[in-house]
Amino acid sequence: MAKQALSGIRVVEYGSFVSAPYCTKLMADLGAEVIKVETPDIGDESRNHGPFPNDIPHPERSGLFLYLNTSKFGITLNVKTSTGQKILKGLLKDADVFVENNTPQFMNELGLDYPSVRELNPRLIMTSITPYGQTGPYSDYKAYPINCCAIGGVSQSIGHHWREPLTAPLSMGHYQAAVSGAGATMVALLVGDATGRGQHIDISEADVWATYYVGFGITIHAFGARDSLRKGYIGGGWTYPARRVIPCKDGFMALCAPQLKQWTRFLDLMGNPEWTQEPRYRDRHAMEDDYPEEVDALLAPWFLERTKKELFELFEKNAIPFAPLYDMEDEANDPHLSERGFFATIDRDDTGTLKYPGAPYKFSKTPWALNRPAPLLGEHNEEIYCRRLGYSREDLVALRRAGVI
Repeated sequence: MAKQALSGIRVVEYGSFVSAPYCTKLMADLGAEVIKVETPDIGDESRNHGPFPNDIPHPERSGLFLYLNTSKFGITLNVKTSTGQKILKGLLKDADVFVENNTPQFMNELGLDYPSVRELNPRLIMTSITPYGQTGPYSDYKAYPINCCAIGGVSQSIGHHWREPLTAPLSMGHYQAAVSGAGATMVALLVGDATGRGQHIDISEADVWATYYVGFGITIHAFGARDSLRKGYIGGGWTYPARRVIPCKDGFMALCAPQLKQWTRFLDLMGNPEWTQEPRYRDRHAMEDDYPEEVDALLAPWFLERTKKELFELFEKNAIPFAPLYDMEDEANDPHLSERGFFATIDRDDTGTLKYPGAPYKFSKTPWALNRPAPLLGEHNEEIYCRRLGYSREDLVALRRAGVI
């Protein structure tokens, strides 16, 4: 296998759950050496989250943890102890990148704030991913994805205007913040190569959401004086069908046909039912803005006679941009994703061979790989502490007894 893009880059991760672990996973799967620091006996919070193989909860077999921590080395370390802080700082002296997702106040109390770690290693890039960032009146507030999505303005744009706003699903904000952190870290590494100096990267999850909402929404507000973009499937000045979801025989189809020729091809495929000749159903703006459910009901019988697969093949053949709504089983068995090599497998003794999502990108030259399965809790203590930092096995026994590792 060719040399990976980030081979030789050393990363220390002191984070938990999704944002920091996913940020470093993106680096580890490209060859960076990532040392994941976990609290003794407890470990990363994600170890408690399913799914679990055979639906049997076990901290070593969390699907979320296994996915987020591929290609990493794992050690245990109680950073709240003075000895633990000393050991972590020893790791940071030789690191290129330090990624964490703790509150600024907590990192300051541990002496692991950026000014402190910069004194240890001026080349170090420190990437901090938090709900509200390192500065500002909310900086030390705790928050979950629903909070950041809300305060970032995105929830205000999701759902129907006559109901409460919704939030983005599946910790999406954590993942988006992680991707932003990884991208910014790559830029900082390039700058560091040129200058020999590190820097602090401050990623706020609420800021990440706000770039999506404010970047589009603020222009709408400025030019159209509209405070809410929440339209659900309805209206917004589009032509029918702009964003309709119609049930079919075994699920749902998503419809969007902004071009008249797309809509016309679809009507031809249906056999141009008699109702399509009525003036009421020839005004596509009115159909979308004023009575889309009425048109949905006219289309539904034709869709309900056909499966997602049958419909998708028909639409593809006729150049109509309608697509099925996939569930997890559909996604895992999708021939398109399989042919593109999206999924990867990796084996671990206690889980067997499992299938994982692949990288969210493809390089023509630079290989991506799951270099090793996610680590067991403290799996690489001896390798890192003894071979890297010079501790003896007797030292490790003493550190365990003292609750340090």
